[in-house]
Amino acid sequence: MDYIKLNETMEFSRIIQGFWRLTDWEFTTDRLIAFMEGCLERGVTTFDTAEVYGDTECESQLGKAFQKRPDIRERIQLVSKTGIYKARIGDKTFGYYNTTYDRLMQSCKEALQRLHCEYLDLYLIHREDPCLNPYETARALKDMKKQGLIKEAGVSNFDPFKFEALNHAMDGTLLTNQIEWNPVCFEHFNSGMMDMLTKEKIHPMIWSPLAGGRLFTSKEPVYVKALSKIREIAVRHGVEPETIVYAWILYHPAGALPISGSNKPKRLDRAVKALDVRLEHHEWYEIYAASGQQTIR
Repeated sequence: MDYIKLNETMEFSRIIQGFWRLTDWEFTTDRLIAFMEGCLERGVTTFDTAEVYGDTECESQLGKAFQKRPDIRERIQLVSKTGIYKARIGDKTFGYYNTTYDRLMQSCKEALQRLHCEYLDLYLIHREDPCLNPYETARALKDMKKQGLIKEAGVSNFDPFKFEALNHAMDGTLLTNQIEWNPVCFEHFNSGMMDMLTKEKIHPMIWSPLAGGRLFTSKEPVYVKALSKIREIAVRHGVEPETIVYAWILYHPAGALPISGSNKPKRLDRAVKALDVRLEHHEWYEIYAASGQQTIR
């Protein structure tokens, strides 16, 4: 496993294990512990979750595992996210964002209770709130750090403008932007976010690197064209197509950290294997252009 320094004190495994679908896995606490140990055996030491995953149930299930095996918590870097909430309005549920000081402070303390942890290594604002007051949000994140509730702060799914605003209010200390990127999703290339992160030497975390599995199952033309090229390059290197996708993400100079969301060890192995793949420079561009969405001018 390779590791990458996000700042002077924080180091993450280059492949991250995500727990977005943990509630769908129907794991017992003991089985979850065994899965965590399998991750650690592979050198995957960074775990990612969020308050909204499973309506807080994912954090709770992880917390039961950490309560039973606190030594595992001591061996990992734990990332969680906040800022997405649901309101019950009549017989319907309405989703919205809240990045105000009081709500964020409350959410962080509640997350730590669910996780049975004293602190989070990294706490992310989950979505770019249209009502974001960067100075109020920054005050909350700074106070969390002062109180020892979190070690570092970052964001997820932010555009360059909101990232720059909050990073300014945070005195330039935002550790990452966790963004979606895969061979059929180029939002953050087209917005300039990837350029900004590369310029500032901020390493992005990457969610849905395999497009939630749709890259291998969808019959939509963009997926079919991308997968055809990925399979072709996989044959050249003698590895699985999944491995090529991870290698493609790892190749970029931004130093991205892709998140594997599967509960199958063999899928994690294929992600880790990407660290040994050396793509040709032109192969990166072959995949970049394969879906037909991006043009090489």
